[in-house]
Amino acid sequence: MSVIKEPSFRESVDLMFNRAVALMDLPPGLEEKIRVCNATYTVRFGVRLRGQIQTFTGYRSVHSEHMEPVKGGIRFAPSVNQNEVEALAALMTYKCALVEAPFGGSKGGLCIDPRKYDEHELERITRRFAYELAKRDLIHPSQNVPAPDMGTGEREMAWIADQYARMNTTDINARACVTGKPLNAGGISGRVEATGRGVQYALQEFFRDARDIEKAGLDGSLDGKRVIVQGLGNVGYHAAKFLSDEDGCKIVGIIERDGALYNEDGIDVDAVHQWLVKHGGVSGFPDATHSREGAKVLEEACDILIPAALEGVINMENAARIQAPLIIEAANGPVTAGADEILREKGTVIIPDMYANAGGVTVSYFEWVKNLSHIRFGRMQRRQEESRHQLVVDELEKISEALGTQYSLTDSFKQKYLRGAGELELVRSGLDDTMRIAYQSMRDVWHDRADVEDLRTAAYLVSIEKVAASYRAKGL
Repeated sequence: MSVIKEPSFRESVDLMFNRAVALMDLPPGLEEKIRVCNATYTVRFGVRLRGQIQTFTGYRSVHSEHMEPVKGGIRFAPSVNQNEVEALAALMTYKCALVEAPFGGSKGGLCIDPRKYDEHELERITRRFAYELAKRDLIHPSQNVPAPDMGTGEREMAWIADQYARMNTTDINARACVTGKPLNAGGISGRVEATGRGVQYALQEFFRDARDIEKAGLDGSLDGKRVIVQGLGNVGYHAAKFLSDEDGCKIVGIIERDGALYNEDGIDVDAVHQWLVKHGGVSGFPDATHSREGAKVLEEACDILIPAALEGVINMENAARIQAPLIIEAANGPVTAGADEILREKGTVIIPDMYANAGGVTVSYFEWVKNLSHIRFGRMQRRQEESRHQLVVDELEKISEALGTQYSLTDSFKQKYLRGAGELELVRSGLDDTMRIAYQSMRDVWHDRADVEDLRTAAYLVSIEKVAASYRAKGL
């Protein structure tokens, strides 16, 4: 009996691209132009550590320059390889097009297990990697703007930004060479939570349409829905926290690298997060059942499954046993192309990664704009907005006094109405707007076209069409 081969992550992206393009009327030349990765730079550099020179291998891949700069994270992981980086760069192209962030797609990676190095060693490695990329314009405010990804965060972005600034002492826009920086190094409020927040906004928009809810075989609103989250890193933690704190979801399962927690009555996400930080894993956590085989908890009954860590966790081997009627891909490529087919046939609705985790790049876009404009959002208009609102409240208070006991202003209204929007509120507003509009463009294609059976195909159709339009406008 021949074993059906599981497609790799790169093959999965290609298969999904092909499925969408088959439904479009693109000239073959343009289709090929959009498909291929423009350039991949491989760098091998040495760093003197622990008394000897260690050599590291890194990549920066540029998939499409239909818009510049190109944008995409840098991940630090032992599994990083050229194929994965190129697939992620392609995904970034489509993701930026879908949410209308004016960037081409790029991605970077360094083959390293960051847990094996001290902070000062990681800084030397990161700065050297940044130096190798920046001297070839593979880090540059107007050409290539990285961001955090798996294994990297604000700290690494601050090192990269500083390294670029040291090399380009007269570049007034040096801070815009990378996003995801700490606030005091030119970052933006709400960037750390952005991808998880985007997952929440995506689900809120999904539950606004009765047709979508019906397709997933669900009913009602997000309130009370049982959620299983795989990976409680930055994305999984924020998504789970916001959904449970603000939307009434019940987090019944949390899967981490050392097994999974399960509790039908719900799990306190913050408590697990603190436990993880302290103990490095979830085993021993007191208020839930721990099982060593984390992957088995993916198959438990729930309403919404959120894979938020690695690619390929839902594959041909376990897809048939997944019970969740709705999957939202908070990670990149957590469902393989083979599994995607099995789940589609079962009627599972998948909100695709290209859209679901675009909150990160959206807020990165806001940060880049902030860096180029050299002013934080809300600085000019916030107090003016408050004083205008104060006028309305003053008039209402006069009416309230005149009417005596018949009518009075509630304190909570005054408090909310009088508060002008600062940077965080504006960032959340912009992200919510972006996620709604992008979802609506996918939803229209999904419901209006008989040949489009799922949201992933719809997402590819919308984004490839936008990339094609950019190339046509350029005269290509």
